[in-house]
Amino acid sequence: MPIEQQTMLSLKEIAPAARNNINTQFIVLEKGKITLEGGQNKTCMGLVADETASVHFQLWNEECDAFQPGDIVRLSNGIFSYHRGNNLVLRAGKRGKVEKVGEFTMAFVESPNMSEILWVPDPNNSGKYVRESVVSPHSRIFPPML
Repeated sequence: MPIEQQTMLSLKEIAPAARNNINTQFIVLEKGKITLEGGQNKTCMGLVADETASVHFQLWNEECDAFQPGDIVRLSNGIFSYHRGNNLVLRAGKRGKVEKVGEFTMAFVESPNMSEILWVPDPNNSGKYVRESVVSPHSRIFPPML
């Protein structure tokens, strides 16, 4: 299904899940250093945001070089899940797709950061997670400059 026909979520609407079903658009605010994972795969973390929230976004291999702060990016079939160290990250995953759709002109907020929320299994629906508490009001990976 073309992205135009898929439901676009705001970042504040995303929740952890084990399936690639997140379609959203955001601006890249910051990008961390590129590291090698497993000796061969490049990875880096970014801080991305839209007008409702921010989230940590994990980039892999060529994605690390393709996107820079200020880029507006569309994600289709993305996944919001736990990565190493129990960090919640949004990423394209194996079935998702990221593409640059613009630059610099997008309203955004940095709080709440959806990666800095403690999520717990929904007692009424084992396939869902619900917010329990806020771990930090801002990104602990990309702290605000004071």
